[in-house]
Amino acid sequence: MKTITAEEFDKKFDDGEDISDYVDWSQARRLGDVHERIDLDLPISAVLTLDTEVKRLGTTRQALIQRWIEERLEGLSEPR
Repeated sequence: MKTITAEEFDKKFDDGEDISDYVDWSQARRLGDVHERIDLDLPISAVLTLDTEVKRLGTTRQALIQRWIEERLEGLSEPR
């Protein structure tokens, strides 16, 4: 993750620039979100593939799984 001063960050944000390189999204939370812990059993082959992707992206298992699930569920929030 790149680092810059708070003033530089604010200017980039205010100018509509991409600030993704300066944010640790694995720690991001939506205000008011309540979390519930779950257990997940996966075949070892899936875990090894997951770990390869985690290493490539420089994140954690939990952060990557959360992001993937949230991305998948985004389209399901439409009224039925």
